[in-house]
Amino acid sequence: MSRSESLAVFLRAQARRCLDRVETRDDGRNARRALALLDAAAYAGSLPDDDPLIRMLDEAGCYRGAGSEEFDPGEDAVRLIRSWEGEPHDLLLTLAGAWRPV
Repeated sequence: MSRSESLAVFLRAQARRCLDRVETRDDGRNARRALALLDAAAYAGSLPDDDPLIRMLDEAGCYRGAGSEEFDPGEDAVRLIRSWEGEPHDLLLTLAGAWRPV
């Protein structure tokens, strides 16, 4: 599995988690998060492994161990991912630590 595919699998799993989460009065928040993560998964899965975003995630330590293909961004990043409702590109930049709000 490539790094891009590993990232996409991880994001789809987080989207499923959002869909499975039952909260009273969430006003569709979990559904919005799931859709944002599914969009991000589709986007990530379409990137080649030599894409600058994938390289940035690697350099930020988002893949387990040297030379590993398994996406494992750490607990803080997982919390961010689980609350994400924005654009796919911005999510990947944020995870890589490069995103700056305008």
